[in-house]
Amino acid sequence: MLAQVVTELGTPDQLRLTEVPDPTPGPGQVSIAVEASGVNFPDGLLVAGTYQTKPELPFTPGSEVAGTVLALGDGVDGVSVGQRVVAFCGLGGYAEQVLAAANMVYPLPDQVSAVAAAAMPVAHGTSYHGLVDRARLQPGETLLVLGAAGGVGLTAVEIGHQLGARVIAAASTDEKLDLARSYGADETIRYSDEDLGDKIKELTGGKGVDVVYDPVGGDLADTAVRRLAVEGRYLTVGYASGAIPKVGMNRLLIKEGTLLGFQWGVWARRNPDLQRHNMDTMLGWVAEGRLRPHIDRTWPLADAAQALQYVLDRHARGKCMLTVGDDR
Repeated sequence: MLAQVVTELGTPDQLRLTEVPDPTPGPGQVSIAVEASGVNFPDGLLVAGTYQTKPELPFTPGSEVAGTVLALGDGVDGVSVGQRVVAFCGLGGYAEQVLAAANMVYPLPDQVSAVAAAAMPVAHGTSYHGLVDRARLQPGETLLVLGAAGGVGLTAVEIGHQLGARVIAAASTDEKLDLARSYGADETIRYSDEDLGDKIKELTGGKGVDVVYDPVGGDLADTAVRRLAVEGRYLTVGYASGAIPKVGMNRLLIKEGTLLGFQWGVWARRNPDLQRHNMDTMLGWVAEGRLRPHIDRTWPLADAAQALQYVLDRHARGKCMLTVGDDR
């Protein structure tokens, strides 16, 4: 099979399309013929060697795929050879075939395309877990989403809307905010030239926001913490700005607020049954037309380096995807 292989850490141009042996599933594993694979910001951090985990070289990035089951390892039930599935594989997704743990493989409804499904495990999984399991977002509460047009930010807007929250989307351009509105944002803040704190105060009548969803970090974090409502919850999701914020703990004390951290992939592996419930719920919403994974662009597997650089340069609006099958 063909796979994008990293033999030396660095920039995305270290990826090399290479012929490697087909993988064989071991106990508890599923082999999948990949049709689509998601491209995520952490993939670039893995290639650079700056992510929290560092796989041994050589490795193939790519943590989420959709396709067709090729083979089952010992002890696997619940899926069958030839079945369409979506999977969180952790590594190896930039390839024609990949192995995934059976408890991270989910059957696909007929109405859901491979590209849409492969866009979901990381971004939608992160937002659903953060908003539902961690922040306990309730109907009628106000949700502020920073970086609201990015890969995870846009999913938080969409899922927050589905949960019945009033969603305030914050981003840097009108184009990004228009996209957020089309996915359910009720109000918007263009923080490139509007004061984030003043606008939150204006839009909430001084009450503040009940939940902040922050995949950006940096200077915006301190402002958002200052504008939490009483008993507000602040979700720290990631640091796309490159700066890890230092939050004023006294602000949390004054507001009786809660700072919530989480790492979705670790949680999902530790709680496979809860993660399956989350994925089944979201796939059902997609099948019903209630969620619409936004695909910014797709590239063939051979152009994975260009796709990953596009994401790292923060051009992505929603998800960027690789499609597999036309690279030979």
